[in-house]
Amino acid sequence: MNRIAAAALALALAAACGEASDDAPASDASTSASAPSASAPSAAAPSAAAAPTDTTAPPAAGGVTDPQIAAIVVAANDVDIQAGQLAKERARNAEVKAFAQRMVTDHTGVNQAATDLVTRLGVTPEPNPTSQQLTTDGEQARQRLRGQTGAAFDRAYVDNEVAYHQAVLDAIDQTLIPGARNAELKALLQQTRPAVAAHLEHARRLQGTLGGA
Repeated sequence: MNRIAAAALALALAAACGEASDDAPASDASTSASAPSASAPSAAAPSAAAAPTDTTAPPAAGGVTDPQIAAIVVAANDVDIQAGQLAKERARNAEVKAFAQRMVTDHTGVNQAATDLVTRLGVTPEPNPTSQQLTTDGEQARQRLRGQTGAAFDRAYVDNEVAYHQAVLDAIDQTLIPGARNAELKALLQQTRPAVAAHLEHARRLQGTLGGA
């Protein structure tokens, strides 16, 4: 796993937790490009019986606070949006271009949903070492991708996306959902988990066709 897969994607990447809902990936370029992007997950209000939670309360030992989770979500989505924009310009394979467009669309929708939720909850995203490392490593990964062309770029981008989404999925399960204190934020993370898994499967399929890692 390259550095963006290990570091940038590590816990922080998991932040991309807010992936928009996704249907099963198309098997060819035409269907992949035409498949509608799923809308960003709705931040449905928790049941009336759910008591409000103090989102600023300190986390359990080794955990993260809701404001920190919000910052991680935004940073992680931004990382994949920018990688997708680069791939839209540089990728040669039509399916890779379609996948990149989908990542830009879905991650943009997730960021909007997350922003709307934290605004309504009165939570101010709090930059933290994880979100900051994610941003730094994301830029370094894009620099490495810029050094690739043609089929090599396609493989490098898709390999990175596989590592990214696997790290995101792991962090959702192991850190973000367990660490979220607010019921609505936790629900948003839970609702978007299947989309992360679907994106991972899509990237793995592409990886198989391109002969990636």
